[in-house]
Amino acid sequence: MIKNKKIIIVIPAYNAEKTLAGTYSEIPKNIVDKIILVDDGSRDDTYKVAKRLKIHVLKHNKNKGYGAALKTGFSEALKMGTNTTIIVLHSDNQYPPKLIKDIVLPIVDKDYDLVLASRFLGKNPLKEGMPAFRYFSNKFLTFIQNITLGCGLTEYHTGYRAYNSRILQYIPYEINSDDFVFDNELLTQISYFKYKITEISCPAVYSSETSSINFTGSVKFGIKVLITCLKFMMHKYKIKKSILYYKKQ
Repeated sequence: MIKNKKIIIVIPAYNAEKTLAGTYSEIPKNIVDKIILVDDGSRDDTYKVAKRLKIHVLKHNKNKGYGAALKTGFSEALKMGTNTTIIVLHSDNQYPPKLIKDIVLPIVDKDYDLVLASRFLGKNPLKEGMPAFRYFSNKFLTFIQNITLGCGLTEYHTGYRAYNSRILQYIPYEINSDDFVFDNELLTQISYFKYKITEISCPAVYSSETSSINFTGSVKFGIKVLITCLKFMMHKYKIKKSILYYKKQ
C-alpha cells in the first residue's frame, strides 16, 4: 500500500519463461499488495515459473492476444475494490519495475487517473536501442494522436501504465480490441471521459529477449491506431457513434 491505496500489478505474459523471474525479482514487494499474471496461452513454462514464484496466475487455454490478457487481469484486480492502483508491467523486463513507486505517486498524491511511463520524456530512445522504424512510427502516431485527443503527451504507446482503478468500473474496456491496440482504445476512452492523464520519464531496455513488433506488425498496428483516432473523432463530432464511448451503467 501507499497512503492507504492498494497497489496491484497486472502482468500480461506470453512465452515469458526466460524473463519472468528477472522481472519479478525487481518488483518492490514492500509496496505491492498483489501481483496477477495472465498467461495468454504460452507454449513454454511461463505458468510453471509463475507458480514457482508464488504469483497469482490466471491462464488462457489458447493465445487470445495482449488486450484479452489485460481484460482478464483488470477484471481480477477490480475484485479487490476500487481503492487501488493497477499497474501494467510487461514480463520481458523492457520496463524497469523499480519505477513502480514513481508511476503510482501521481495517482495517490495528485489524484490522476492514468500515468504513462514515457520513453520519450527527456530521453532519446534511439540511443537506448529502440529500432528506428519504431521510433519514427511512434513519433508520427503520437503527433496524430495529440492533434486528435489534445492530451499533449510525449508518447501514447508505452506499455508501462498505472490506472486509478475507480475509472475502470465505468469504462467499457471489455469491448475493446483483444490485440495491442487495446491500450490506445482505452487511452481514447479515458481522454473522452475527461479523466486526468500525466507522464513520468522512463528508460527502456531492448535486447533479443524483449518482445518487439516487427515492421509488418508495426504497420498493421499503426493503421489500427489511426482507425481508432477516426472512430474517436467521428463519435466526438456526432458523425457516427461508437459503443466505445458510452460509460457502463
